[in-house]
Amino acid sequence: MSTYLIGDIHGCYDELQSLLAQVAFDPAQDTLWLTGDLVARGPGSLEVLRFVRSLGDAVKVVLGNHDLHLLAVFAGISRNKPKDRITPLLEAEDADELINWLRRQPLLQVDEEKKLVMAHAGITPQWDIETAQSCAREVEAVLSSDTYPLFLNAMYGDMPNNWTPELSGLARLRFSTNALTRMRYCFPNGQLDMICKDTPDSAPPPLKPWFKIPGPVSRDYTIVFGHWASLEGKGTPEGILALDTGCCWGGTLTMLRWEDKAWFIQPSNRERSVEE
Repeated sequence: MSTYLIGDIHGCYDELQSLLAQVAFDPAQDTLWLTGDLVARGPGSLEVLRFVRSLGDAVKVVLGNHDLHLLAVFAGISRNKPKDRITPLLEAEDADELINWLRRQPLLQVDEEKKLVMAHAGITPQWDIETAQSCAREVEAVLSSDTYPLFLNAMYGDMPNNWTPELSGLARLRFSTNALTRMRYCFPNGQLDMICKDTPDSAPPPLKPWFKIPGPVSRDYTIVFGHWASLEGKGTPEGILALDTGCCWGGTLTMLRWEDKAWFIQPSNRERSVEE
């Protein structure tokens, strides 16, 4: 029985299957952890969703910003961008089933036995584990409700960018969503910066990658995240694992076997391109 953690798939279905074949993944006894952004940019978003959904209890997913964007497109709130290559998914006969399954997936996974936490973008250093779980559950409750389009319509925006327990309503939900699915940089006090997308060696001071600012969660748990392909899986402190290595941009799909910390890499089927 093995636990496998895989970075952002982004519709790279063929590479996912090749990567799982390297370890003879068996959903009857193994567990797959996926860092989110299952869809968009790669050619096989429909196939990826169908496969991941078919795994049932053998998979643990967190939603990423591209997964949320798909929900917004399906709800008629956001525009379907040709570069996302999600039209076959939107037009599939089982699209309703897949979308309803997707919007009921969590934004945070916590395994207390393994002391392992997974979120698409990471964990803001302003949160302890109880706050992270509570804020994630609040967003998940809205996404799984019949009023989820109202939240998706109000989801976009960079403010508020500073956590306080007094945040409420849509402002609180937006902060939580940004922290869990979009965050890269913070100010030294943990306040989010939602604008900078530079690599860490070129980010303007005083901004720091969120994982370079000590927080309560990183002291007690291993944090696994995706979202930040330009890191190429490098430069994070011990106990914080960046798994998005840009498969959809021509990089690789990366997998870690938790039990023995063995790494597995599957090269992309596409030529390398610049992340947008």
